[in-house]
Amino acid sequence: MKLLVDSGSTKADWIAIDEQGKVIFTTQSLGLNPEVLTKEEIIFRLEDKFDISQNKKKATHLFFYGAGCGTDRMKNFLTDVFQEYFSNANITVYEDTYAAVFATTPKNEQAIVCILGTGSNCSFFDGHVLHQKVQSLGYIAMDDASGNRFGRHLIRAYYFNKMPKHLVEKFEREFDLDADVIKQNFYKEPNPNAYLATFAKFLIKNKEEVLFQSFIREEMTAFIENYIMQYDNCKEVPVHFVGSIAFYLKDELKTILSENGIQMGNVLRRPIDGLIEFHVANK
Repeated sequence: MKLLVDSGSTKADWIAIDEQGKVIFTTQSLGLNPEVLTKEEIIFRLEDKFDISQNKKKATHLFFYGAGCGTDRMKNFLTDVFQEYFSNANITVYEDTYAAVFATTPKNEQAIVCILGTGSNCSFFDGHVLHQKVQSLGYIAMDDASGNRFGRHLIRAYYFNKMPKHLVEKFEREFDLDADVIKQNFYKEPNPNAYLATFAKFLIKNKEEVLFQSFIREEMTAFIENYIMQYDNCKEVPVHFVGSIAFYLKDELKTILSENGIQMGNVLRRPIDGLIEFHVANK
């Protein structure tokens, strides 16, 4: 049994398949970002899901694609945790961009592949190897156009009294905005980046608002300039996207890309389904 996992900071999608690619089960756990979780927290999140814990001895392979796995140190850390937990499985850990590449890019084709979800990332795939110009420093310093960046904009607009009254009333009905609650989640709880990203759905639902349009344009312009334009051929190859932010703000993203002479390629909310075809073809 092969386990295919696509994990962001917020959640992780799991699919178990047999040798023919038939789905045995699907489930979803909390995200397993090794940059923000301890070994104990990761194990707890695995044990918390019945399908995962009950099948850990049956797994022969685990292919994990995850946020926070861009360095050898984080890959090795997570590999060790998984090897202990899935004791009979061969473990392979990729950074999450590879899931996006395998799901969006036809075999042997070149493309720039971006992730816009809880966090953000961008790489060039030459048809065989992934190349990255920007080393991510995580949500505090980077993550342009991500869910957590939009969440930060919303919290700041609310607390700096920049949000129009009609939006303030809607925002307060939807979220607990008590300062102590927010600070607890920022500084005391795990995954503050994922917590920030929960606010992004409010921006998406109210994206026609002038203030929110300014946030969207600011962040997407920064992402294009800071990430995509690192690649000299960015106007010559398709630019594919994976992630909820890219998916739900696809029209805005396409407009801003076009203004910069960049061709939008495939846009997927999540790559996990495309990974089945890839792993069956490359077993």
